[in-house]
Amino acid sequence: MQFIDPQLPKEIFGWHSPRLGMDMPIVRYGRGGHPLLLFPTAAADFLENERFFLIKSIEPLIFAGRLQVFCIDSINRHAWMKPQLPVPEKARRQALYAGYIEEEVVPHIRRVLDDPSARIATSGASFGAFHAANMFFRRPDLFDTLIAMSGFYDLAPDYLEGQGGDDVFYNNPMWFVRGIAHPDTLETLRKKSQIFLVTGQGKWEAPHASERFAELLEHKGIPHTFEKWGFDVEHDWPWWRRMLPHYLTERVRW
Repeated sequence: MQFIDPQLPKEIFGWHSPRLGMDMPIVRYGRGGHPLLLFPTAAADFLENERFFLIKSIEPLIFAGRLQVFCIDSINRHAWMKPQLPVPEKARRQALYAGYIEEEVVPHIRRVLDDPSARIATSGASFGAFHAANMFFRRPDLFDTLIAMSGFYDLAPDYLEGQGGDDVFYNNPMWFVRGIAHPDTLETLRKKSQIFLVTGQGKWEAPHASERFAELLEHKGIPHTFEKWGFDVEHDWPWWRRMLPHYLTERVRW
């Protein structure tokens, strides 16, 4: 079984992250077009989006030179989804992961693009949507577009056990977005960014999570698109393979 067209340009790279203390691979699909950082779901790896045919669903955009995609590993198996680990340590590792993306992954993508000021689109489904949103709102100077599919944006109900601290606060969008006040940051989010929150209403979906976050963005005066797909739309790959190309093809403007 071929997960992608054999002719699709694909390059696997990686390095030993000094922040995370481990080898972190990254794969690039395509050689031109707008960069998209695509996160895996749950505790998966950098090739998950290929194995589940999400890359296949956007191949036409990559072949056309409109898009190039970068995928990285999740940190979840070493943090939020490692039950025996104390919450403060999980949060510390999440903060290191955010630093890895901001200080290692983004500079790598910019080097590949030969554009030291490029802003990058970001996307993911489920837990990947959380990471995509977290990075986008932490650093809108680095990221220009968010497509968050079937996501949640608050760690508190399921992961924090009532605990806080800076590592948690600044990596929990439902908390820190409320406090964004710097005029330049708000200007970037309000006038120079594109935000799409999409969720189904079927089995295993949690549309209320996206709705709560959309309400927060509305309160902050941050333009966004929030859409609930039908009651037949389940929390699963076949629907994400329809969502991502739809928004990239029909809604995003670059």
